[in-house]
Amino acid sequence: MAAPKKHRGFAAVQKEISKKQGISMERAGAIVAAGARKSSAAARKANPRLNKVSGMPPMSKAPRRKAK
Repeated sequence: MAAPKKHRGFAAVQKEISKKQGISMERAGAIVAAGARKSSAAARKANPRLNKVSGMPPMSKAPRRKAK
């Protein structure tokens, strides 16, 4: 099985977005954060650093069954 790819880091992605779109670093950071907030549970499980973005919903666990 191949080793999982490492994430480039949020600062590197932010810099790339800023350069490509010709916008400020602050606005590029907002775009990266918005993308992180939209990420799926599977993506957050694969990259737990996504949970550090402010406004992220907590990782939900499997629903518990009520004891009878």
